[in-house]
Amino acid sequence: MIQLHHFPSTASMVPHILLEELSVPHEKVLVDRSQDVNKTTAFLRLNPNGLIPVLTDGDLVLYETAAICLHLCDTHAQAHMAPPLGSAERAHFYKWLMWLSNTLQPTLSVWFYPERWVDAGNTSGAQQVRHHAELRVNLLLKQLDTELGRHGLPWLLGEAYSAVDPYVFTLCRWTRSFASPARDKRHLGPYLNRMLQRPAVQRVLAHEGLEPPYV
Repeated sequence: MIQLHHFPSTASMVPHILLEELSVPHEKVLVDRSQDVNKTTAFLRLNPNGLIPVLTDGDLVLYETAAICLHLCDTHAQAHMAPPLGSAERAHFYKWLMWLSNTLQPTLSVWFYPERWVDAGNTSGAQQVRHHAELRVNLLLKQLDTELGRHGLPWLLGEAYSAVDPYVFTLCRWTRSFASPARDKRHLGPYLNRMLQRPAVQRVLAHEGLEPPYV
C-alpha cells in the first residue's frame, strides 16, 4: 500500500489532497518535525534531504512534491488529474507545476526561514530578507491572480480541476498571515473558497487537525 510520510500544513498537503481526490487507499505516516523525526537516520534513508513529503509504494521511494504529483497522475491516468500527454494543455500543466515547485515555494521558504540566508545572529538582516521575500511573494500571487482573471474559469488550468490546484491551495494557505494574503486577491480569493468546498480538501484539513482560518 502507498504510504505518505507527512506533517500537517507542509508541502505534504499537496499529495495528501491529491490522494484523497483520487480515492487511492493509502496510509499516512506522521513525521513529527517538532521532534526532529525528519532528521533521524531512518527518515534520512528515505529522503537524505530530511524534507517532507515522501511517498513509498513497495520498493518505490519518492520525494519532491512535484515528482510525487506527477507519479500519482501517471499511475491513475483515468482520474484525469493532468491533461492528455502531448497536448498544449499538458505543457502548461508542466509549466505551472514547476513554477509552483521552483519559484513560488522556494520564495515562501525564504520568508519562513530568513535566518538561513544571513550570518548567525544577524537579526536585522533576517528581517530584511523576510521583508523582501514577502514583496516577491506578493508579485507571484499577482501572477496567479492575473492568470485566473485572464481565462475567468474555475481552476488554474481552466475548466478542468488538476493536480496543480492542490499545490496552489497549499502555497496560498501559507500566506494567510501576510499583510496582503492570497485570500485578498480578486480572483484568488474566490478560487480558494472553491477549493475549500471540495470534500477531499475538507477531509485533509480535518485529518491534519487544522483550524480556521484555513487560507
